[in-house]
Amino acid sequence: MTDSKQNEYLLEMTGVDKSFPGVKALDQVNLKVRPHSIHALMGENGAGKSTLLKCLFGIYSKDAGDIRFLGKPVDFQSSKQALEAGVSMVHQELNQVKQRTVMDNIWLGRYPLKGLFVDHDKMYHDTKAVFDELDIDIDPKTKVESLSVSQMQMVEIAKAFSYNAKIVIMDEPTSSLTEKEVNHLFTIIRKLKERGCGIVYISHKMDEIFAICDEITILRDGQWVNTQPLEGLDMDQIIAMMVGRELTQRFPEKTNVPKETILEVSNLTALNQPSIQDINFELRKGEVLGIAGLVGAKRTDIVEALFGIRQRSEGSIKLHGKEVANKDAHEAIRNGFALVTEERRATGIYANLDITFNSLVANVESYRERSGLLSNKRMKSDTQWVIDSMSVKTPSHGTNIGSLSGGNQQKVIIGRWLLTGPEVLMLDEPTRGIDVGAKYEIYQLILELAKKDRGVIIISSEMPELLGITDRILVMSNGKVAGIVDTKETTQNEILNLASRYL
Repeated sequence: MTDSKQNEYLLEMTGVDKSFPGVKALDQVNLKVRPHSIHALMGENGAGKSTLLKCLFGIYSKDAGDIRFLGKPVDFQSSKQALEAGVSMVHQELNQVKQRTVMDNIWLGRYPLKGLFVDHDKMYHDTKAVFDELDIDIDPKTKVESLSVSQMQMVEIAKAFSYNAKIVIMDEPTSSLTEKEVNHLFTIIRKLKERGCGIVYISHKMDEIFAICDEITILRDGQWVNTQPLEGLDMDQIIAMMVGRELTQRFPEKTNVPKETILEVSNLTALNQPSIQDINFELRKGEVLGIAGLVGAKRTDIVEALFGIRQRSEGSIKLHGKEVANKDAHEAIRNGFALVTEERRATGIYANLDITFNSLVANVESYRERSGLLSNKRMKSDTQWVIDSMSVKTPSHGTNIGSLSGGNQQKVIIGRWLLTGPEVLMLDEPTRGIDVGAKYEIYQLILELAKKDRGVIIISSEMPELLGITDRILVMSNGKVAGIVDTKETTQNEILNLASRYL
């Protein structure tokens, strides 16, 4: 093999296998990344993308296969080894020490020293230099806990940059970013590309893939399907390779029929400002009501106030014409409310506990028998119902939910809340970081629930999603209702104009 051939790729992963109890996660998978390129890695949730990259990054140990980096065989035993060698990973689920400063997080484990002590001045100036190069406007001395999710994401990217990495893996990096922040991120990614980096870019957002990537590798059910230049491919071809079939519709047919009012919200205002002010709307039986708005519009504050986890200073909530207090989440659940939260890993799942616990935790009292003991038979039956009805891919009831793909975790969470028999189901960004096939299944679940005369509220930053499955859309702007529009009669421009009304 010639030197030029050896140097064609920064990274070569060939024939990689990885099994877990009851499931073969990777079966002869290949990934080859060139310098000066942005390489998309795509596949449905559970296809093996994250597992493959964890094998590279030293989080998992591969069972078989070869990994070559910069032309040499490597087998990283830890993420620290990978980082020091020049392989960096920006995870979808941010793992930061939130009580420490931004610069602490960037240089954690490799603090610059002056004698025996940490050189805080050098750490500050080095952080500032990285931020200046990437045009990131964050004070290095700020505590991470005070940052927005998008700022935390930028800190992680700056950290990868600071390692002078040759391979940078980005797992759903835009899931919490505004359009302006996405454009900023793309500028940073292109800088990394110009420096000779190879970027592995995981995203379910097709428009991003076409906007920024050069090549694409597609996995399906733990197997390599194809690697080819992105030029000449279209969205339908990529989806067909991902799911193994043509997906003729992005959204299921809407057959739900909104009926009489089920929920009335009047003058709803949150106690701690800035938050929501004077929110008024109605939700009907069998209706899917969308909530739109720009980042910072306080969309989430509405569902948190309805669910009792954000205190109200005034306003009333009426269910079937009867006022409900919903002073906390327990009372909200008893009154027939359910909430699927935005941050799946932080507030949705118990990552180190099994599918059974995560399926039943919101409904545990219903399994208590006269003896005071819990009915194992009914718990087992309902866990199986969640797995079957939500099409959850899992080896067993006893599998830790943290080992499942993001899409399968989300299905378990939705199944958990459906077991409570909610009158009003509220979902905050329910398809964030989820592939096109799993999205379709979740849309079907939402519309099936609406057909059973439940009321559904869905917050989404994806305009096609709101236009595809809702009946009406409530548009928020700076904590206020800017307007409520009929989905069939509105346009993207009208919604964006409303979203900017009170800025």
